Amino acid sequence: MRSSIAVALVVAASLTLAACGSSGGKTASPTTSTTKIDVLSSPSWDKAGPYPSKSAKMVCQPEARQDIAANLGVKEKSVTPPKWVRAQHLFSCSYVYPRGKITLSVKELSNEAQTTAYFNKVKAKYGTIQELQGLGQGAFILKNNDVVARKDYKVLFVDVTKIPANFAPSMTRSDVALNVGVAIMGCWTGS
Repeated sequence: MRSSIAVALVVAASLTLAACGSSGGKTASPTTSTTKIDVLSSPSWDKAGPYPSKSAKMVCQPEARQDIAANLGVKEKSVTPPKWVRAQHLFSCSYVYPRGKITLSVKELSNEAQTTAYFNKVKAKYGTIQELQGLGQGAFILKNNDVVARKDYKVLFVDVTKIPANFAPSMTRSDVALNVGVAIMGCWTGS
């Protein structure tokens, strides 16, 4: 049943990495042997601040828009103006399509402990249907088909609750969310 997710992840990752490489964006580095501390913290990572980081803002930028359209086979009509909720360190925008919208949100935190606690809190609050391997530094599909992924001190939400079940050809809602998450994680710049 969930094998379509695994296939979608592999196909989407291939498409995203090809798109990132052709546009001059950063590509994911190969996996190397690291300690847990190396994987989940770095002094160079952006900490939550008064303004959104470059990587948070990237989710609404043209490169992300192109990569998402390539992964889904559906182009958005527009993207809403980005919103920054400073008190919550939350950056978001919505991709508007003729038949619904997908909202992307990035929660910025200040260290590994905060990021892990927040990531685990979301998981416990909403429940998951599947853990995802190889997407960011941890990811899962929520029971409502949204995808949540973490990278550095950021947590990405891909909200697909406002699209129809047959939004993209041969994709479930969770496949759509996963493909969007792969597009963002594949090209996420900065920390």
